[in-house]
Amino acid sequence: MATILVVDDEENIVELARLYLSQEGYRVVSAGDGRRALELAQAERPDLVVLDLMLPEVDGYEVCRQLRRQSDVPIIMLTARGEDVDRIVGLEMGADDYMVKPFNPRELVARVRAVLRRGPGQAAEALPETRGHLVRVGDLEIDVDRREARLGDDKLDLRLKEFDLLLDLAEHKEMVLTREKLLERVWGYDYAGDTRTVDVHVAQLRKKLSAGQVSIETVRGVGYRLVERG
Repeated sequence: MATILVVDDEENIVELARLYLSQEGYRVVSAGDGRRALELAQAERPDLVVLDLMLPEVDGYEVCRQLRRQSDVPIIMLTARGEDVDRIVGLEMGADDYMVKPFNPRELVARVRAVLRRGPGQAAEALPETRGHLVRVGDLEIDVDRREARLGDDKLDLRLKEFDLLLDLAEHKEMVLTREKLLERVWGYDYAGDTRTVDVHVAQLRKKLSAGQVSIETVRGVGYRLVERG
């Protein structure tokens, strides 16, 4: 039974999430402020965190930052704001996904299920054709079973979804993959037309690949592809 930590200072949001997640068999623990969230994360070691940005005591950004110092626990951020900058900052700080409130609780369950399905140790099963093999593009080498990637002699420090996204692009070298297809394959669901998650993760990967022989190209209006630099 996976444990989900739901962090929100709105009791109705917490209870709605608890109801739907519990019905799916998840164990739910909750916190109403950032300080308590950090305490519970330490004590409960949850399998996933649903985290509101606007929290008393310690805000969601700081909670995310501290969680990322300790582990790779998947984080789905909640925000009531419409500005893209909030979502981008949250993703750049290490969140795996985000949802804008108010949200459909069934969609939350689907997101949780998808993120957990692609957690550590699951990617090799999801991509059986590469199991037990190394994927190489230029000086990029990806060890699927160990979930490690190297650029030349240097090991890349990749978050969960960054690794999965890079692997998918590398397995389809030179092929253009649409944002929608990447969301479906890497995140495991249809993102209802909002593909900013992919764009932010690609931006982070580009920084980490900048010193190597490979790059992620944007095909305007379509998507992305991994290529070797000339």
